Amino acid sequence: MSGARALAAHQRRNRRCRLCLEAGYPIDPRPVLAGHAGQRAYLFGLAPGRVEAATGRPWQGRAGRTLRRWLELDEEDFFARFYCASVTRCFPGPSRSGRGDRRATTGEEALCAPWRERELELLEPRLIVTVGLVPAQRLLGIGRLTDAVGKSFLVEGAVAIPLPHPSGASGWLNERTNRARLGKALTHVRRELAAL
Repeated sequence: MSGARALAAHQRRNRRCRLCLEAGYPIDPRPVLAGHAGQRAYLFGLAPGRVEAATGRPWQGRAGRTLRRWLELDEEDFFARFYCASVTRCFPGPSRSGRGDRRATTGEEALCAPWRERELELLEPRLIVTVGLVPAQRLLGIGRLTDAVGKSFLVEGAVAIPLPHPSGASGWLNERTNRARLGKALTHVRRELAAL
């Protein structure tokens, strides 16, 4: 089977996934991802939000607009360059407090991990960008964003560059030194994208 056909089959299986629902997790299973064979840049986030669940397309809300602004890419170019996936593929639902989204459990993350593993195997990306702490922990094993943003890592031949989450809810960017780390990371991402 060609790489393009294998990836398309993988995506069809992913979109039909009901593992978390069958395991008793309180989700409406609608996996969200976007990409196609031949993409050499892989963007790895945490989970779809409400807007993404409604549209079926990743990075459609305010955080997505901020991320594209950081990367200096319009929406069309962003999706042309990046295969977009996440630690968990379905919107986890609202938090119990009603503020923000529910954080998926480690059990849900484990059920979704094979989707990422197979994508990385099929795509063989040259650039991986993690967005937020949890994706960087899962893929790179880092403990704190402060220790990772502004640095690059190697993951099976790919350059991996961690970014903070572009959500306004995060206070990480309130510190000047962290904004400088972000600037360095974004310069590196843009340079790697240009090399692709």
